This record gives sequence, C-alpha cells and structure tokens, in this order.
Amino acid sequence: MYMKRRHFLGQTTSLLSIPVLAGSPVVASATNNLLAAAPPKDRAYWLQTLLKIAEPVLAALASNTLKSTMPVESAPGQLEGRKQVSHLEALGRTLAGLAPWLETAPSAGEEAQQQRFRELSIRAISNAVNPQSPDFLNFTKGGQPLVDAAFLAHALVRAPTQLWGKLPKQTQTQLVDAFHQTRTIKPGYNNWLLFSAMVEAALLKFTGQADEMRMDYAIREHQTWYKGDGAYGDGPDFHWDYYNSYVIQPMLLDVVGTLVEAKKVDKSLPPIILTRAQRYGLIQERLIGPDGSFAAFGRSLAYRCGAFQLLAQLALQQQLPSELTPGQVRSALTAVIHRTLDAPGTFDSKGWLQIGLCGHQPSIGETYISTGSLYLCTVGFLPLGLPDTHDFWTSPAADWTAKKIWSGVDVPTDHAIKG
Repeated sequence: MYMKRRHFLGQTTSLLSIPVLAGSPVVASATNNLLAAAPPKDRAYWLQTLLKIAEPVLAALASNTLKSTMPVESAPGQLEGRKQVSHLEALGRTLAGLAPWLETAPSAGEEAQQQRFRELSIRAISNAVNPQSPDFLNFTKGGQPLVDAAFLAHALVRAPTQLWGKLPKQTQTQLVDAFHQTRTIKPGYNNWLLFSAMVEAALLKFTGQADEMRMDYAIREHQTWYKGDGAYGDGPDFHWDYYNSYVIQPMLLDVVGTLVEAKKVDKSLPPIILTRAQRYGLIQERLIGPDGSFAAFGRSLAYRCGAFQLLAQLALQQQLPSELTPGQVRSALTAVIHRTLDAPGTFDSKGWLQIGLCGHQPSIGETYISTGSLYLCTVGFLPLGLPDTHDFWTSPAADWTAKKIWSGVDVPTDHAIKG
C-alpha cells in the first residue's frame, strides 16, 4: 500500500520557517546548511512535494470523483465558466510535470510510489476520455480545452512508454478522438498556436498521422516573432512575463524534436531553437534571487515554480548551457520550489492547491485562472525524470548566480547572443 511511504520524505526544512530578518547572517547560514546537505535530500524533497501536488488530482480522477470533489476557486464572477474547464486543466498540467518521472527507470526507494502513480495516471486518463464516465472531461466547449489538451499531449510525448504505451487500446482510440475534436477550436494568434502544434505532435508521434500544417505554421510564426537574445514575442508583440517558459520554448523544443524524429524538419532549425532556449535558460537562472524568490511580473504568476519550466527542461534533456553546472541549477530550482510551495496557505485543508505565488493570494489569479490552472507548477519538477545517479542529483550543491553576486563573489560578465 502507498500509505507505507518512507518517513524520511517528509523531513525537510523550509527557509520560510526561520524567524529571523531577511539578509541576516543567520539566514545565510541556514541557506548554506540546507545547500550543504542537498545531495541526499533534494531529490526526496522534490519527489515528496510533487506527489503531494499530484495525488489529489490523480487519485480523484482515477476513482471517477474529480468533478465531485475538486474545489474550483476562481476570480469573482468566473466560477461557472471555469467549472467547465478546470478539471481538464488539472489533469493535463499535473501529468505534464509528472510524466518524466513516470517514464524513467525507478530510482532506489521510489519503486512503489512510481508504480502507484503510473497506475493512477492510466486510470485517470481512461476515465477522462470515456463518455460513460462521470468524470468524462470537456475537450470541445470554449477555447480553454485546446490549451489543456496540449499539456496532456505534452505529457504523453514526455512519457511515451509509461503513459501512451500503457493505455488500453480503447482509451488510446478515445484519446486520439478527443485530440482530433480540439481542431474545432481556433487558436489565438500568439503562443496558442503552439497548443495546436503540440496536439498534432502527439498525434504524429503515436499515430503517424497529423495536420503538419498546424505544426509548421506555429514554428514559422514564432520564428518571425523572435525578438533577440533568447526571447520570443507572444504573438507579434513582446510581453514582460514568463510565457517563454510556461509555453513557448518548451513546446517549441518538443514539437521540433518530434518532427526531427519523424524526419520532417529542416536540419538547420533544431540548433537555432536550442541556442535560443539555452540563452533564455541562462537568463532564467540569473532571475532566481538568493532566497529562491524571483521578480513577480506579468501574467499567470499563480503557476508558481512552473515559471522555470524551460530551465528544468534543459536540465532534463541534458542541454544546460555550458555556463551552468548541474549542482547550481538543482540548488536554484530547489530554492524556488521551497519559496513557492512551502508557504502556509499554498494547499487547502484537503490538499488542493490554492491561488497564489507565495501562499494563498486570490488577487494574483487572472480571470482565466482557477484551481486546475495551478497544477502547471508541476513542470518545475521535470528533472525528476533523470535517475538519482545522474550528475544533476549527485553533484555537490552550489550557489547560483544571484546568490554568488549578492554575497560578493566575483562572477563573469553576461552577454547577449545574436540570432
């Protein structure tokens, strides 16, 4: 039974619980002590936190009780509309971050949890696309289902063996049909083009047939929207927010990667996409403050540590820029996860996420944010798809760039890239 979870998974220390003034030597000492102990503890903390997030969603949907038990918190006046889409949001986004861990070979001590969550995920997807299920989810009404069908598609691409490959044949057929139905939703002329492209990428990967024009159009338009120095516009305009990481660059990498596997893309494109992603990943690492906080600007801050999906994905795909070591990226992301998920009020009394960036902050949620939306935070955990023997987990903890700079360490200069 899963209830026999190892107790050491819960033995972590949050910097938020240290009752001293920010910037004091005690905080620095506590942070250094946490980092010094990181190699044996970080992965356990990451996994404990990710499973705490994922369990309510997957356990409920696997038992056909997601609609009856998941609370739907939303902005004032938006509740009825969000109830129509929030459950697919919760499924697609939870699996988008959990998928790499489900796909990887089990690490020591994780076998039972991994097998349980693989089984929960299969049952959850099966119920979500079964028209006879009480939890049959909406893939067609309104525009939002395209978004979360894309996150679900991204999860399948990230776990082709343990998710797609383990689905019953009937569920595969129903899921393909659900993806096809999202073609009736017209994407916006912005990052939404990549949602259509991601759905088609999954169809191409698993069925061999897709609307390749949707992928080609999304890729071409984003190349015209490139603004320089690793950043794309969200449509023709540049936006100061984290959508280059929430959606744009991770999906570009994996849509193009799927086309590479199928031998359906110009060979000159992948290196360009990767170079830009690595530059943006380098910038992301520099955005993480000494205490794990980051500048709170732009839309969708309620996605919490999901703002660093691209940096996490580069680590997962072993494509980190040469300037960054695995130890410093792990340490930086660990600090972000602590900062955004340890605060009181992050979860309600039954374990569901609540709107906020650091605790429960309902006003941070835009009109399109509801409980299901919040599960995009799971994409900050992508490196759990690396085995526990990988350098990402075994390298000594190391200070990240901002922590070095603001403690007086001399660091190399930073430079923009061209192209």
